[in-house]
Amino acid sequence: MALCIMDGMVNAPSELGDFLRSRRAALRPEDVGIAPHPARRRVTGLRREELAMLAGVSITHYTRLEQGRALSPSDSVLESIARTLRLTADEVAHLKTLARPTPAPPSPRVAHASPATRRLLAAMTDVPSLALDRRNDVLAWNRLGHALLAAHLAPEAPDTPATRPNLTRMLFLDEAYRALFPDWTGEAGLAVASLRLVAGRRPDDRALAELVGQLSMNSPEFASLWSRHPVRTCTSGTKHLHHPLVGRMHLTFETLDIPGPSGQRLIAYTAEPGSPSEAALRLLGSSAATGGTAATGGSSPTARHHRPQPEEYQQPERRQQDREDQQGAHQQG
Repeated sequence: MALCIMDGMVNAPSELGDFLRSRRAALRPEDVGIAPHPARRRVTGLRREELAMLAGVSITHYTRLEQGRALSPSDSVLESIARTLRLTADEVAHLKTLARPTPAPPSPRVAHASPATRRLLAAMTDVPSLALDRRNDVLAWNRLGHALLAAHLAPEAPDTPATRPNLTRMLFLDEAYRALFPDWTGEAGLAVASLRLVAGRRPDDRALAELVGQLSMNSPEFASLWSRHPVRTCTSGTKHLHHPLVGRMHLTFETLDIPGPSGQRLIAYTAEPGSPSEAALRLLGSSAATGGTAATGGSSPTARHHRPQPEEYQQPERRQQDREDQQGAHQQG
């Protein structure tokens, strides 16, 4: 796992070095005008000295940067390295965040949606919406948002930290949620790239580090994607879904940041007016309003909502509580 945890902190220098090495490895010498010599080359991509020469930076300074020992590198140095590595705008911002970390304002380990946020979600009766924290924990959702993304979970699941859904965890470890996305590979890549940005901005977030560790241990797909250091911002776009009740939908989504240090945001989904997706969304809303269920083999809403979650999907606190309960029952017996 590329994310190291030391006393609850993410090892930022290691992250910087891993990121730079991953980008050096992805750039072939011939891409930057260096004639390859296969018999003499033992590394994939560019060597440190080659990158330093192309970027106009001393090899000593670049090595210190990659090792996390360069203090406050200048914008000109970082931008020159970024140009040489052909980084995207998101990757450049990520590089600067890792190279010059700044203390983030403290925020509670367990976040909650405010009453005003809950009222806003409830008022958006025709728009599937949910409130997320920076780790993609679902803090609240309206009835249509629940019906769209997680009808197999209890509606009250976001209210309790032990059972609170996390969209990234669900994407890799929850088969019902995973099945919503016909292009799961693309969705997974985007989810990991977005999470990488957050991890770079909040190296002190122990709960985020625990999430990455849990996913890396339980999902080889996540571990493989995470090791590539993808970076991408995604605040709007299109989601292609295959819902078990109403079929295929193409929905646009927009993200609205909630002011404050918590990193909370709202996500709302809409359909093109007059489209089959809009008709499907209306049908889903009618079904949710009348307590309808998806086609899941005739199981009742109660049975589906309270089905036990797999152990690897449960929050660490919930698993610990389960073990303590079992030990107590054994001692009483």
